[in-house]
Amino acid sequence: MKIRHIFHALACMMLALALTGCEGEKDLNIIEGELPIKTNSLYMVGDATPNGWDIGNPTPLSASTDDALIFTWEGPLYKGEMKLCLTTGSWDAPFIRPIVNGTEITKTAISNTKFAMHAGDPDDKWRIADAGKYKLTFDLRHWTMSTEYLGELDAPVIEPIEAETLFIVGDATPNGWNIDAPTQLAKMSQYVFQYEGNLLAGELKACLSTGDWGVSFIRPTFGGCKISKNGVESADFVFTTNPDDKWKVEDAGQYRLTFDLEHWTIRAEYLGEIPSSDKEPIEAEAVYIVGDATPNGWSIDEPTLLTKVSKYVFRYEGTLVAGELKACLSTGDWGVPFIRPTFGGCKISKNGVENTDFVFTTNPDDKWQVVEAGEYRLTFDLEHWTISAEALGGGTTGKDPLEANVVYIVGDATPNGWSIDSPTQLTKESQYVYVYEGTLTQGELKACLQTGSWDVPFIRPIFANCRIDGNGVENPDFVFTANPDDKWKVEEAGDYRLTFDLEHWTLNAKKIK
Repeated sequence: MKIRHIFHALACMMLALALTGCEGEKDLNIIEGELPIKTNSLYMVGDATPNGWDIGNPTPLSASTDDALIFTWEGPLYKGEMKLCLTTGSWDAPFIRPIVNGTEITKTAISNTKFAMHAGDPDDKWRIADAGKYKLTFDLRHWTMSTEYLGELDAPVIEPIEAETLFIVGDATPNGWNIDAPTQLAKMSQYVFQYEGNLLAGELKACLSTGDWGVSFIRPTFGGCKISKNGVESADFVFTTNPDDKWKVEDAGQYRLTFDLEHWTIRAEYLGEIPSSDKEPIEAEAVYIVGDATPNGWSIDEPTLLTKVSKYVFRYEGTLVAGELKACLSTGDWGVPFIRPTFGGCKISKNGVENTDFVFTTNPDDKWQVVEAGEYRLTFDLEHWTISAEALGGGTTGKDPLEANVVYIVGDATPNGWSIDSPTQLTKESQYVYVYEGTLTQGELKACLQTGSWDVPFIRPIFANCRIDGNGVENPDFVFTANPDDKWKVEEAGDYRLTFDLEHWTLNAKKIK
């Protein structure tokens, strides 16, 4: 009798365990939403953070004593960008990122805003718009973040900087970004160093030694501090590794820069225009253009050859897409001097070229910026060191229709994201008209005629970040090219009707709701 009772009790226990197990399985099956991100550590990395972009030593956050999945940071943040990681030493690991790239962290508090986490592209980051002391809170249980502005940054402790040498480096300086041989200043006294000479439009910072980007640099107190004919925008400087702030020379010319390492100040005096020395004509048998604005892209082995019009005049007539270009006299070598604009980003548009003068130099690596795609005539005069640019057409007329059996859109604005193996297919309405009707989120997109490869031509806007929003598309024309990698930018999430006309090379966008 007792044995029967024992067996009965065991059977009841086993039944209870089985029911508990089934109940456990049922609980697992109804889990919804994001799972908590379980980690013992959390770091932030970026030029806005104290340790900069050093993935081997990013800035750690502290876990809450009340909840191990809530991490906080209290301390300085600088103007710049940041994202977060769970481990150190790898850029290939997943990062915690904002939902929308460039989401600003400012003096205005953010409360329980959702974040995302993924590896690879798109490389979304937060942007610190107001430098200062902050409290950041990341809740890894609910995938939310909050910010609180605590006040201005502490003024740096100023002690005289002991140095035997001082150098300036940057594309505004004679030696460009060459950290092995930056431009040396003259030592005027124990703490005063001076540079007198040419500065081009561009950036610069100062260092005490050569050969190492990882050391502390003398920098402005904020990024983009202007040096111009009126002097320097702010006389104070800092001595730090991060953030990577630099002075910005607005007006090319002859300058006297004076660095006072005792009082941490800089003075800039404009001395006049860069003298137009008697330049000898450049002797050349051939001239080429290279860059993502040109037909052959960045191929230095096969750049685009110009037509020799006379002994010193060379001309290109054809298509330029939005992007960059420079010119060279030979192929196969990036180490030779190039024909470049007198300042980086000099614009070429349908109105011509922003500045007709050019230089012939190895650095700084300045390039012309084509801001409007189209048909152009570029003329290089090697005797007078000038360039002219003449727009010949819009760049979308006279093109044969694109022949395609299918058209897809791909990008973080589209339903299938950046999956090139399964991009979002459009509906074919006629021989050359393809339509997408559905949801687009904030983000980027481009179109392709096949799946499975990024190394093919894509349908792209005629300039980068061409907007799509409630007003439609910023410019209806498109190009079909492998580079530059320009994409449309969806500014407003919603339901849209996109119509690609492959005969007339246009895109129409209409927001439905």
